[in-house]
Amino acid sequence: MGNKNDSSEVLPENQLFADMIGREILLTTTSTQLNLLGQTFRGIFTGTVKTVTDGWITLDPVIIKMNNAPFHRFPTPLTVPIESISNFVPFKSDRRFPIP
Repeated sequence: MGNKNDSSEVLPENQLFADMIGREILLTTTSTQLNLLGQTFRGIFTGTVKTVTDGWITLDPVIIKMNNAPFHRFPTPLTVPIESISNFVPFKSDRRFPIP
């Protein structure tokens, strides 16, 4: 298998994500709430796109935007299924914004 950063390996409908490799983004998921290790939060993340494969996008480093910890750095890369992404935009991870 070739290099995962090679955008020629992704399906044409995933090329938009592959074009973001190396850039910081804000990503929201379609789930209204997620649960990780007993902590419930909204699916709002910022991070650098590291890899894109058919069906998956990986952010590293990744910040989970939670009300009680808006700059919580997740300790490992986070891989999100592309079909679970509702929005993504270029975004600097240190920018502050309210989380309703």
